Amino acid sequence: MIFKRVGDGRPYPDHGLSSRGWAQVPPRQVRLDDLVTTKAMLNLESLLDADSTFYGDLFAHVVRWRGDLYLEDGLHRAVRAALQQRLVLHARVFEVGDE
Repeated sequence: MIFKRVGDGRPYPDHGLSSRGWAQVPPRQVRLDDLVTTKAMLNLESLLDADSTFYGDLFAHVVRWRGDLYLEDGLHRAVRAALQQRLVLHARVFEVGDE
């Protein structure tokens, strides 16, 4: 199994982070099998596009909430990593409190 679980939607409260806010979160390594996806479907064009990160963040965005790590943005990066037989992904991890 690549991911801990495949989800469809964001169960955590809105964190309100903008692109600038995400840029302030330092990246770290996250195991793929610890991630819960927030998208059940992958856009194949994003996976195959060599320039998919040209205008975006180089790191995936992960939200930690209630002990789980939710992959909010970067599903295509995570699948690429899995296809390359890597077990980890570099991601920005933001902690959302229980509200």
